[in-house]
This record gives sequence, C-alpha cells and structure tokens, in this order.
Amino acid sequence: MKAKWYILEVIALVIGLLWLSPFYLMIVNAFKTKLEIFDNTLALPKEKTFQNFIDAFQQLNFAQTFLNSVLVSVASVALIIIFSSMAAYALSRNKGKASNFIFFVFVAAMLVPFQSVMIPLVKIFGDLQSLNIWGLMFMYLGFGASLSIFLYHGSLQGISKSLDEAAMIDGASKWQIYWHVIFPLLKPISVTVGILNVIWIWNDYLLPSLVLGPGQETIPLKLFLFFGQYTKQWHFALAGLTISIIPVIIGYFFAQKQIIKGVSDGAVK
Repeated sequence: MKAKWYILEVIALVIGLLWLSPFYLMIVNAFKTKLEIFDNTLALPKEKTFQNFIDAFQQLNFAQTFLNSVLVSVASVALIIIFSSMAAYALSRNKGKASNFIFFVFVAAMLVPFQSVMIPLVKIFGDLQSLNIWGLMFMYLGFGASLSIFLYHGSLQGISKSLDEAAMIDGASKWQIYWHVIFPLLKPISVTVGILNVIWIWNDYLLPSLVLGPGQETIPLKLFLFFGQYTKQWHFALAGLTISIIPVIIGYFFAQKQIIKGVSDGAVK
C-alpha cells in the first residue's frame, strides 16, 4: 500500500510541475530582454530588469484597461447569476411540456460554439463597436445563460417545493419567495457559476475584439498590442501577463474561504 501511495504522490508531483511550468516560463522571461528570451527561454535571467513591467504598464494603460476588465467581468457575471437563477427557478417550478421544451432549448444551446454564430452576429448587428461595454455585458448574458440555467436547474431539484408553499401561505409573492427564500439557498451553486463565468469572461478575446472600440479594451484585447505583423514583443507581453494575473491572485486569496465553502457545500448537497 505504501508503494502505491508513493507512486501516486510522484504522479501528482509531476502533474503539478507540468501545470506550473507555464507560470515559470511567463514569470522568468518577464524579467529578460527580448534577445535573452530567444537565447535561452528556460534559463533564469542573467540580470533582472523591471523596465519590462514599467513599459508594459504604460503601454497597456493598465489602470484603465484593468477597470474595463473588472467592470465587464463583474457586471456580466452578476447579470448571469440573477437572470439565470430566475429562469431556472421558473422552469423548475412550472412543470409542463412548454417548460421542458424551453429547458431543452437552453441545454441544446450549450452545444453551439460561438464561432458558428459569429458571422451571423456581425451581420445582424452591423457595426458591433457601437454596442460598447454595456452591449458586451448583455451578449455575455446571452452566451452564458445556457450553462448557468442548466446548473441552477439541477440544484433547484434538491430544494423542496414545500418551502415555496410555506412562504406563499405567509403571504409572500413569487418575487419574495425567489429572492428571500430560494436564492439564498442557491449560494453554493452561485459561487460555482460565478467562478466558471469569471474565468471565461476575464480571459475572453474574440467577442470583445468584435464589440469594443478604442479606449474600451479589456486586458486580453489590449495585450494584442505587443503582437504586430512583423515583430512580437515577448518581453513586454509576458510582463503584461504577469501584471494582469496579480489582481486575480489577490482576489482569490481574499475569496478563498468563500470559494472552497461554496464548492464543498455544493458537493455535500
């Protein structure tokens, strides 16, 4: 048995090192000059320089770009959580052929890749850059609702309808039942939905590239500044990537207990 555990630990260690290797390459090469990166990508920097970070911060207009990313991610996820949970609640509590069909449509929509609707989307809305950040948020709501409704619908199956009936006897309206009784019970799955959608929206490049105009770029979109037709400024790009993940890591440490609690509560249910 001990030999088995040692083998599993070695496998886990190898997998962990493979998972951390991109972070190692990103951080190490962020301190190098462009010539040094191409000379030896895996080696540690001969002389650490912070000039890459300073130049990348300035060229990215990082403060404004970071605020754009935070605004888009937080507002979009909030819309997805609220409207998806409301839709799932309505579909789960109103059983019938119509509700089942609508739920089936949402589930089927999960199988449709964005690339297949990208050209029709551009054709219908014309100049998408006129939609700006607020239009992008509602587009994320549309594309993110299917998976979120599916997850909420499954979670609602474990919440007894007797809670709704008891609240209704006490004189609560449908909205009050949802907001004060049901929605607080969906906290674990809301954390899961939030994590999944934040990861997707924060890192998304394709949809913002179609919708956002100058001055509205998110971090993934702005990082493309370092990749031109004839040259690629890897030293600035890697420094910019390193800067961009710092707020995410800080946010994770602050929300770590809540994230773990939400996932574990959902697993127990």
